[in-house]
Amino acid sequence: MCNVFYGLYFVNLFCTMHNAPFFIKYKLHHVIIWMLVFGIWYNLRVQDYPPDKGFIITLLKVTDLALMIYIANFLLVPHLLYKKRYFLFGLSYIVMILLSSYSKMQILGHIYNNPGLFAINSVNFKARIYDNIIPHFFLVTAGVAVKLVIDFIKTQQRLTEMAKEKAETELSFLKSQINPHFLFNSINSVYFLINKENEEARNALHKFSEMLRYQLYECNGDKIPVEKEITFLKDYVDLQKLRTDEQYKIELNCSPDVKGFSIEPILLIPFVENSFKHISHFADGRKNEIKIDISKQNGEMNFSVNNTTEGGVLNGKEQGGIGLVNVKRRLELLYPGKHKLEIKNSNGYFDVNLKLQISN
Repeated sequence: MCNVFYGLYFVNLFCTMHNAPFFIKYKLHHVIIWMLVFGIWYNLRVQDYPPDKGFIITLLKVTDLALMIYIANFLLVPHLLYKKRYFLFGLSYIVMILLSSYSKMQILGHIYNNPGLFAINSVNFKARIYDNIIPHFFLVTAGVAVKLVIDFIKTQQRLTEMAKEKAETELSFLKSQINPHFLFNSINSVYFLINKENEEARNALHKFSEMLRYQLYECNGDKIPVEKEITFLKDYVDLQKLRTDEQYKIELNCSPDVKGFSIEPILLIPFVENSFKHISHFADGRKNEIKIDISKQNGEMNFSVNNTTEGGVLNGKEQGGIGLVNVKRRLELLYPGKHKLEIKNSNGYFDVNLKLQISN
């Protein structure tokens, strides 16, 4: 049995560290492993079972063990142990093993045609507990240990990837900072050269200056107040509106309660940039539309961007190119299990919907 669990560990480790082939991607390796467990168990214990009942008894025991391991690994560990509900985890763990073992012994009694064989008042009841319940504790615990080790390895890999990506991003960011003081001084000079009556041009340049300042100076931390990120989005949308006419309808709606929490900086802008990049350019009276909605509900920030397109299904590169690929990767690294991103392109609309779990 130990060899089987070691095999499970190394197969999952391989999946974690390499691109999983087809059968591993769809969890078919679990079937192979449990078939191996069944084969070993059957060959080692078949002589201990009544004639013609070795197969069904082995199948029952292996199925019972697999069920407990999967319940522990996919329900109890992530929803109780990882959420630090230790007492409830321990209690649920013990109750699961006791109930499963008792049910299995009752079924075995019927298979043996002796329902009283595993009864509490049976002479051999203590021996049956030793043969059925105690091994379950050790075997299921071994399966949980494999899960914990694999999750630890994945977490370490994720942290390493985050550190590497952060270093690469900072390097690219530093390369892009070509004397920012010179840029701001130049912007100020151009601002004062614009005629005072041309308020629209002055406001546009001021917004551009604030956006540049935000990117250069305020986005160096891991988190940024969501209010600043939304202000950045509004300035960007206002600048883009200067390039449009009455054929374009552009809306940005933000609920007043979207405040009081922080998110990763420059997280939302790629989706907005993508909408302006791929917006339709109808000239036949139809509206070219972009609608951006930001709201907060049940501990989640809901962010959606919808824009009209001119037919045809955009391919992967056209759907935002590197920008969307990078933001998807950032979401996977920075919000693992805490976000849901849906991107659709149908019926003349390109839709992005992002749900992000937030903490104050």
